[in-house]
Amino acid sequence: IAKACSVSVATVSKALSGQPDIGEQTRELICKTADSLGYMTNSAARALKTNRTYNIGVLFVDGRRSGLAHEYFSSMLESLKVEAERNGYDITFINRNVGAKATTYLQHCQYRGVDGVVIASVDFDDPQVLELVNSKLPVVTIDHVFNNRAAVVSDNVRGMEELVRYVYSKGHRRIAFIHGERTAVTENRLTGFYRACDALGLEIPEEYVREGVYHDPDRCAGLTQELLRLPEPPTCILMPDDFSSIGGGNAIRRMGLRLPEDVSAAAYDGIPLASVMSPPLTTYRQDTAAIGATAAAKLIELIEKPRKQGFLLCFFQLCRLNAYIRAGFFITGVQRHVFLNINAVVGILLLYHLYIVTDFSLQTYIRHQTAARFRIGAGHVARI
Repeated sequence: IAKACSVSVATVSKALSGQPDIGEQTRELICKTADSLGYMTNSAARALKTNRTYNIGVLFVDGRRSGLAHEYFSSMLESLKVEAERNGYDITFINRNVGAKATTYLQHCQYRGVDGVVIASVDFDDPQVLELVNSKLPVVTIDHVFNNRAAVVSDNVRGMEELVRYVYSKGHRRIAFIHGERTAVTENRLTGFYRACDALGLEIPEEYVREGVYHDPDRCAGLTQELLRLPEPPTCILMPDDFSSIGGGNAIRRMGLRLPEDVSAAAYDGIPLASVMSPPLTTYRQDTAAIGATAAAKLIELIEKPRKQGFLLCFFQLCRLNAYIRAGFFITGVQRHVFLNINAVVGILLLYHLYIVTDFSLQTYIRHQTAARFRIGAGHVARI
């Protein structure tokens, strides 16, 4: 390039790296010549100079081994990927192997030279995950909070409360809940379920609450049959997620019952599959696109503008619904993103509609209003 433009190699380097101390005409000539010659920056050389690889690690371990076929996480990861690429970053999936050699998650990150990691789905109590979280790498977690680390958290308490109130408004009083395996997400949904039932004056028998497995239609089918064989079966069953509800619906039909005339069902996540089921599934939709994009954006911010210390917490909270819920329609609500930069957090308590953060130095509080949707299917929840 220097030879073609009759300039020095140093001048070419300055032009291609955007430094200001060369003339605009010279810069344009060098850039056009570089394009015509097919020049591309060498990533390894750039990493040596800038100490940055523009590569983000993603830790995604699905216990059901559905991988990228998992409807909920695939949508989230796609939005994460799009946001990362928009900012010039590539994605690398983190695992425990480099070729045939076993490694830890942190060692794999170091081997690949990633600038930071988004932890999307994993056993958060795994010692290797804790090692990664406690390393010097920038980390953003999804739906799990670690001390002094950034997190993007869906308000599963509020979401489950809204779902219970909706089926209650349809006349249901015997409401059962098949929840997923014990995780932070499950604990929050159980809190929302019992809180809403208590506020509505509902007495929920212990046998109405069953522990299932996320993304497992067979397990959900078996538990649905158990619930419907009770002496006083529920009139509505809340399923752990949309995909699992397929098994629950099949079990209901195999028992000679009709959806929703005999038994109603509702679920969580709002994946596209829910809208094409027959009858369409009533489901609480999570904004996976916003969750994935926010996780990527916040990780890139931590990489490019590292904080010496701090805690970033992003709640996706559905504050209110401003339209009547009608079966088969989308209704628009208001979603609030709350970003907190906190030096030290002793405890975070979710109390009704108020997040209480104790013993902290509040540095930044940003409220951003965006649209959220609540997807209601036409047939899975009937008025009784």
